[in-house]
Amino acid sequence: MAVAGATAALGLAAFGIATNQASAAPEHKAAAAQAPDEQAGPPQQNFVAATAYALIHPTAVPAGANDWSCRPSAAHPHPVVLVHGTFENRYMNWAALSPKLKAAGYCVYALNYGGKEGGLIQATGDMAASAGQLATFVDKVRAQTGDPKVDLVGHSQGGVMPRYYIKNLGGADKVDKLVALSPTNHGTSLSGLTKFAEAIPGAKQLIGTACPACTQQIAGSDFITALNAGGETAAGVDYTVLTTKTDWVATPYTTGYLTKGDNVTQSALQDSCPVDLTEHLGISYDKTAMQIVLNALDPEHSKTPSC
Repeated sequence: MAVAGATAALGLAAFGIATNQASAAPEHKAAAAQAPDEQAGPPQQNFVAATAYALIHPTAVPAGANDWSCRPSAAHPHPVVLVHGTFENRYMNWAALSPKLKAAGYCVYALNYGGKEGGLIQATGDMAASAGQLATFVDKVRAQTGDPKVDLVGHSQGGVMPRYYIKNLGGADKVDKLVALSPTNHGTSLSGLTKFAEAIPGAKQLIGTACPACTQQIAGSDFITALNAGGETAAGVDYTVLTTKTDWVATPYTTGYLTKGDNVTQSALQDSCPVDLTEHLGISYDKTAMQIVLNALDPEHSKTPSC
């Protein structure tokens, strides 16, 4: 039983860990005005390389992010806030997309949340509390940029936790778009491992104590049930959901899809590139996925994603 319990615990921990897998435009100042503990790290090509860098630089900001002197342009009027997933941090998740957005002319911001300040591992805490941290960060971005609204781009927990902010903390008036990559909108079975953990006495409670966000993202959890009750979207916010059919973390992959509506656009990565085998961990580094993000943020100038 001890071995089985440890296996279940490790499986749920893997859920958290796997959830985590240029020139400026003329309107933007070239030098980022960042805090001393917010030094920008270099762009990375994949999650593994970004994590290796973050091990030594746990407070690093992804290249292009958190330039507090940036002012949105007419072409891209809303600042973009990047929201990472469970058991990772802003650099691990966004070391490729952030510089790409900056080069495209966006003001880009990224926060760490749900973990010990300065720590490598983030987004394990209670998701309602994390939504409060997001609310504070968004208000800071709005105050610094002078823009009343932001666009949010999130991965996994970073795609679903902002919905709590939008629904319960006033975010509906402050968010124009939410773009979610492999979100756990209806919870996950983690390829069946969550059922295994529930069968082991005390395993789920142990994981919930160490990582509240992990158990809150299990299909059927009180958090997910309450979040989806009464409607899954808010009027005035545009939602884009991108899943991947090879996802083994957010399972089934359709768990990410929201109730259909005029303000909801959703698809699988393989709808654009059938041969793309990118799974949960790598989706924020996938070139097809990044083009879909750019299209969602600026649909008037969208481009067909290439494989």
